[in-house]
Amino acid sequence: MPEPDDEERWSVLVVRSGGIAGLSKQWRAEPDRDRLPRWRQLVESCPWDAPPAETRGADRYQWRIEVHRGDTAVHQARLADGQVEGPWRTLVDEVRQAAPSPSRER
Repeated sequence: MPEPDDEERWSVLVVRSGGIAGLSKQWRAEPDRDRLPRWRQLVESCPWDAPPAETRGADRYQWRIEVHRGDTAVHQARLADGQVEGPWRTLVDEVRQAAPSPSRER
């Protein structure tokens, strides 16, 4: 089977860090070619250039979200826990669901 070109190889990485224990968890989704239209829709619905206003609070999680096509990061965002809402929350939840089983812990 031929290798997909970089345009067709997508991955979305979500890293959550902080909280009371200061631990980090990460999830990675690598959608197959048939699911790419759905994942493009999820990614494009996020306001990459204008995330929601930051909320402050002690011991809150910090989130890093990266979208890669092939080996190139095409979108990156760092969000405070309170900013992960609307399309961001949908994307994060989809990545967490699609990640391989060992990373599914919440």
